[in-house]
Amino acid sequence: MEAVSLAQARRIALAAQGFAEKRPTGRIDRRHIRGVFDRIGLLQVDSVNVLCRSEELPIFARLGPHPRDLVRTMERSGELFEFWAHEASLLPVAQEPLFRWRKVNALAGDDPTVWGGIRNLHIDKKDLVELVYAEIRDRGPVSPSELSVKGGKKRDGWGWHWDDAKIAVENLFWTGRIVAAGRSTSFERQYDLPERVLPATVLSQSLLAESDARKELLRIAIGAHGIGTAKDLSDYHRQNVPTSRPLVDEMVEAGDLVPARVPGWSDKLYLDPSARIPRRVSARALLSPFDSLVWERTRTEQLFEFRYRIEIYVPKEKRVHGYYVLPFLLGDALVARVDLKADRKDSALLVQSAWGEVGIDEPYVAAELAEELALMAGWLGLERVVVINRGDLHKPLRAAVAALR
Repeated sequence: MEAVSLAQARRIALAAQGFAEKRPTGRIDRRHIRGVFDRIGLLQVDSVNVLCRSEELPIFARLGPHPRDLVRTMERSGELFEFWAHEASLLPVAQEPLFRWRKVNALAGDDPTVWGGIRNLHIDKKDLVELVYAEIRDRGPVSPSELSVKGGKKRDGWGWHWDDAKIAVENLFWTGRIVAAGRSTSFERQYDLPERVLPATVLSQSLLAESDARKELLRIAIGAHGIGTAKDLSDYHRQNVPTSRPLVDEMVEAGDLVPARVPGWSDKLYLDPSARIPRRVSARALLSPFDSLVWERTRTEQLFEFRYRIEIYVPKEKRVHGYYVLPFLLGDALVARVDLKADRKDSALLVQSAWGEVGIDEPYVAAELAEELALMAGWLGLERVVVINRGDLHKPLRAAVAALR
C-alpha cells in the first residue's frame, strides 16, 4: 500500500491532467492537441455556448490561445471521432475499437447506459429505424433536422425536443450502424456510415473482448487521473462500477495499478505506477465545468477542498455563484470561481460574478485572474474584460483588470 499525502495526490492529479508543465510558446498545432489527448484521453462536448464551446476550454486551459477550429478540423480529417464516452465526447480515432462492445450490447438491447426510449427502438419500431438508416445511407452526411423521415410528436425527454426520427438516429448511433461525421454551424450532430467516416485502418481491426476493451479504458482513465478510486476510473468512460471492480483487481495483480492511501480518505485508492509527483505545480487556468480535472465533483472536493456545483439548470433566483461558473486554478489550488459570458455584440468578456476561496491572498489572486481573463478575452476576439458588481472578489478583480489597461 503506497502512502500518499493529500498535497502529493493533488500534484499527481494535476500532472496527470497536463498542468505540471508550462504552456508552450509559439503557434499551437495538431501535435500539441495530440499531446493533450495523450494525457486526458477525451474532451467532453456540450451545447452550452454562453462563453464558447466546452471542448475548446480544456485546450485553452492547458495550452493557452490556439486556433479555435483546430479540434473540429482534426475531427473532420478523421483524426478524432465523437461517441458517448463521458457523456458526448471527442476522442482519438484509435480508441474507436474500445467502444465496440458497447455498440454490440446496444444492438442486443443489453446496454443499461443507453436511455430507455432509445434502447430497443430498432426492435420495437424496426421499420422506422430502417427508413432513417436508408436515408442516411443515401444522403449522408446529414443532420436529423434535414431528414425527410418524420414521426411521432416532439417531446422533452433528456432536455431536448426529439421526435421519433431523431430517436431513431440516436439508436443507430448507439448501436454503431452510423457514426458522427462532425457538427453543423448550429452545433447539430451530422451522421454518416462508418465506412465513409472512419479510417480503413481502424475499421479493419478485430472486435476486442469486452473485458479487454474495458480494461484498456481503465488504463486510459488511471493515466488521466494519476490517482483515483475505482469509481473515478469507471466513471471516466461511464463504465459500470461493479463490472469494473474485478478488472481493477486484475490490473493490481498485473502491476498496472498500485493500491494507495491518502490520510483521511475512506475509499480505496489506486495509483498509476508511472505517475509523476512534481515537487511543485505552477499552473494558472480557468477550468470549464466540463473539464476532466473537475467534472467528478466529489473528487474535486476531496483533492482541492473546493465544493463545486454547476448551476446551469438551477433557477436563476436559486443560483449561488452564477450560470456558467469556471473554477480558477492557481499553483496547485482552486482559489476562486468566476461566472463568465462572452458578450459578442459589445466585444466584452463579462465577469458576471467573482468569488474567492477563504484565506486566499486576494490582491495576488485577483492580479493573476485578471491576466488570465485578458488572455482569454484576446483568444475569443473580445476587446475588453468587464467585471460586474457581484461576488466577494469583484472589487480587487476590477482594480486588477483596470491596472492592465
